[in-house]
Amino acid sequence: MALAPPPTTSDARKPGTGPGPDEPATPGRLARLVRRPLSFQTLLVGGAVIIVGYLALVPLGYLFHDTFLSGNGGVSFGAFSRAYGGNSQSGTMLLNSMWFAVGSAALALILGTVLAYVQVRTDTPFKGLFFAASLVPLIVPGILYATSWIFLGDPSSGILNSLVFKPLFGATPINIYSLWGMIWVQGLHLAPVAFLLMVAAFRAMDPSLEESAAMSGAGRGIILWRITLPLLRPAMVSSALLMFVQSLESFEVPGLLGLQNGIYVFTSRIYFVLRAYPVDYGSAGAYAIGLLVIAAAGVLLSSWLQRSSRNYQTVTGKAFRPRPVELGRARPFVGGAVILYFLFTVLLPVAVLVYASLLKFYAAPSRKALSTMTLDNYRQVLHMPLAFTALKNSLLLGVGAATLVMVLTAVVSWVVLRTRARGRRLLDMLAFTPIVIPGLVLGLALSFVYLRVPLPIYGTLLILLIAYCTRYLPYGMRYSSAAMAQMSPELEESAAVSGASWFQTFRRILLPLMSSGILAGWVYILVVSFRELSSTILLYSPGKEVLSVLIWEQFENGQFTTLAALGVCMVLILMLLVSIAYRFGARFGLQSDSTN
Repeated sequence: MALAPPPTTSDARKPGTGPGPDEPATPGRLARLVRRPLSFQTLLVGGAVIIVGYLALVPLGYLFHDTFLSGNGGVSFGAFSRAYGGNSQSGTMLLNSMWFAVGSAALALILGTVLAYVQVRTDTPFKGLFFAASLVPLIVPGILYATSWIFLGDPSSGILNSLVFKPLFGATPINIYSLWGMIWVQGLHLAPVAFLLMVAAFRAMDPSLEESAAMSGAGRGIILWRITLPLLRPAMVSSALLMFVQSLESFEVPGLLGLQNGIYVFTSRIYFVLRAYPVDYGSAGAYAIGLLVIAAAGVLLSSWLQRSSRNYQTVTGKAFRPRPVELGRARPFVGGAVILYFLFTVLLPVAVLVYASLLKFYAAPSRKALSTMTLDNYRQVLHMPLAFTALKNSLLLGVGAATLVMVLTAVVSWVVLRTRARGRRLLDMLAFTPIVIPGLVLGLALSFVYLRVPLPIYGTLLILLIAYCTRYLPYGMRYSSAAMAQMSPELEESAAVSGASWFQTFRRILLPLMSSGILAGWVYILVVSFRELSSTILLYSPGKEVLSVLIWEQFENGQFTTLAALGVCMVLILMLLVSIAYRFGARFGLQSDSTN
């Protein structure tokens, strides 16, 4: 792979550039030719390319191989017959999966878009709540968020049913163990992501068209429906399909809520098949391929729909400042709606988790329950040897995955954006391939690889590190590519003219200037790796648990109050890690600015 532009005609016969076609190679020239391909730059870049190709392609290759090939080596569709035929109820599972993904994406998009409009375009009060409402659900893992809504919406002991609906209406209408309950929890958990995406779209959109329509006499409803929403269509489509794929690959919410009532989606069906005896790896692979095809189709559809995004561009070279819409008499009602949203997405789930962690046995709030509050669950967590092991494993994997991914993607983004190497677009595509691989599918694919390859890493932390690096490679690539694209190649050219080697330029110039983007990607990957469950649940072994797996085991054992205490500790640790990382990043940024 050529990593630099081809030499020009004037460079072809400079001294020391190599022998001509009819010129014999002297020993000195031979030594230079041998050493040149083995330079540090070539080895580093070549190693990064090999690692990306291995992470992206090998697990999928083994997944397809073991699913489609029979024991005698021929192609067989027996696994698909067992998975989707007979009494497998695959049609119901497929409908549940689609309803769950579409419903969750729609709820998240509606909430996120409305909140983004209110926050950016109106003079609503309590704007400070939007930051907490967007940050806290991102830090709280999905397994804890689903558990908190079990405490809130359980038909028999849920707080909302016991303290609100039953005293007022004499009925308990909320059943969190239904498909609609799954959609509600998943949609609320994803709404902050949609909110952050739509806030960026609203802030980048020039409101002059809306102001012109208002001056022409159009009402707010017409302006919103005929101008604002059409201009936001690319961002809304992209956000909706991202929410769809994330809901489709979600395991925590279907695992905790759906399995309680026999409601299966793709991810929970794969988990159920792999926990049955005897294990049918072929059927699990068939389900995984079906889920992979749907997720890939969603990503490809998103890319196809984004082709016409230039037709909706309103940000040009002219400066603009959006004027907030005055809500007038509606301002108190909008402020009340903001508080209500904050109550349901942040305050109630976190508060009920803390409340449950202080009880010996979970019960709805009452005078008797409040009198039995104790810190015994936290003492039990502190004296639980497995808790410290899981915390250590989570820290090692989170820091390790974040560091490796950001270093790897920094090198790969340089190859893609700074060279004319053949195949660099293919390399870019390979780096983004894992984004269509759901976590549970990735865990199954890696188990297919390392149960057959003679490497003793199955059930170790190393295979979990490989899973995390593969899963979050596309996200690291987005952060690194965005940071690399902002820098002019003139900086590298000036360093080369001054005699700096490639590694010196990369370490002393590119990495410091990319530090803000790399730090943001590092923090994001640390947080999501720390709370990752779907790809971990199929790969861990006893003694190699992480915190998310330990919480899942507490749920399966019915230890809900211990689970709550462990979850509160996990959220506090995540918030501490994020604050330390950003404080360190701010100090590092100030120091680098002062030295430049």
